Amino acid sequence: MASAPPILLWFRKDLRLDDNLALTAAVETGRPVIPVYILDESDATIAPLGAAQRWWLHHSLKSLRKSLRATGNDLLLRRGPSEKILQELIDATGADTIFANRIHEPQRLDRERVFAEAQKQRGLRFTAFAGQLLHDPQRLATGSGGAFRVYTPFWNAFQRQHEPRPPVEAPSSIPAFRAPPETDDLDAWNCVPAKPDWAAHFPQSWTPGEAAAIDKLGQFLDGPLDRYKTDRDFPARPATSRLSPHLALGEISPFRIWDATRGLGDIPREDLIHFRKELVWREFCHHLLFHFPDLAEKNWNARFDALTWQEDSRRFRAWTRGMTGYPIVDAGMRQLWRDGIMHNRVRMIVGSFLVKDLLIDWRQGERWFRDTLVDADPASNPANWQWVAGTGADASPFFRVFNPILQGEKFDASGDYVRSFVAEIAGLPDKFIHRPFEAPAEVLRKAGIELGVTYPRPIVDHAQARQRALGAYEAVKRTA
Repeated sequence: MASAPPILLWFRKDLRLDDNLALTAAVETGRPVIPVYILDESDATIAPLGAAQRWWLHHSLKSLRKSLRATGNDLLLRRGPSEKILQELIDATGADTIFANRIHEPQRLDRERVFAEAQKQRGLRFTAFAGQLLHDPQRLATGSGGAFRVYTPFWNAFQRQHEPRPPVEAPSSIPAFRAPPETDDLDAWNCVPAKPDWAAHFPQSWTPGEAAAIDKLGQFLDGPLDRYKTDRDFPARPATSRLSPHLALGEISPFRIWDATRGLGDIPREDLIHFRKELVWREFCHHLLFHFPDLAEKNWNARFDALTWQEDSRRFRAWTRGMTGYPIVDAGMRQLWRDGIMHNRVRMIVGSFLVKDLLIDWRQGERWFRDTLVDADPASNPANWQWVAGTGADASPFFRVFNPILQGEKFDASGDYVRSFVAEIAGLPDKFIHRPFEAPAEVLRKAGIELGVTYPRPIVDHAQARQRALGAYEAVKRTA
């Protein structure tokens, strides 16, 4: 096999060696393998990675390269249109086969089909393997053969299908091509911000890469999982898996996570099932995106097209900066800016505040999250925003408006989460930590707070904003 042509192994959202079916298949041929990652931002129909996720990508690729070198291979980096780059590599190396793992995003699948057919016409082979999702959106269907629109039936159908396969172990060695093409300089891609370095705090919160993902999974199974169902709603508690950024770029496979939750007899069943349901919620979001490709651009429920949104750049900016005057909202938005992440309960609170208190289009929030989240996902992000907005599948109804004060008092009663991110009000007693605008003057003075100066007054009155939102919803109902 020494003279056999090499196989191009096209890494995309699968930046791992473990449970990588395309990699396993390539190694099993016994032929040389050329691993390549292409930074492709040429297709306007595919949203590019946001700034926070580009930071993650930079460090993830460094980690992947290190892992590949340990197997006797290396990672080739190229930037440009994927099809053009792959064709150049075929011409330069004599490769006749490309292996990749499928991404179930409609626009990518369309490009993949066209590319695969073109390769077939030239006598070359392109094969895409499953592995990014636990289910196949093309096969899991309702009784009538259509797409699922509600989560619970989707979960039930998912459970009835065959048990997810066990993960495949990473190969210990990967045969290298004798004359690998020249690679790009990763630093030249400028994925890491410099002036200013707004991601300076990220390394204190995150370690990108496959090894860190596996470690994080183990830590979660050994700790927070056994109280997951209850504690996961409290943002100050270390109760979540924090695996979402690793899943987003495929540093860990959902099959590896699912498999790790098998046979955990010492974990309460309700906690285990609840965690699995969250993993399958990700599957549901990708199911929706596959069947509704415009999920990030159009209301899933078209009747909300009649809703009149507010154009309010001043209030939108206050929301993005965490300066709304509602501490739980501001804490969440500042956590997002500092750490590139936000607790899931708080995402619902800040989302509801933007869409319903401010009546600002959910698409503006989705785009902001896409740029600032290290775990931004083209399916989960718009599906969850539409859920909060009440415009999506299996959505929280539009008339359900989260009260940011009561939500804060319920899920952050002692104010630990708020104090971690809104330092200027940290001196308030618990009684007023979620309602500083109600604190007596003497309490504010002792805490070093001057409302409107050191911390903003609320940019809207929640009670009035709620009534405005309900009025807007009633107007939609009348026109539907």
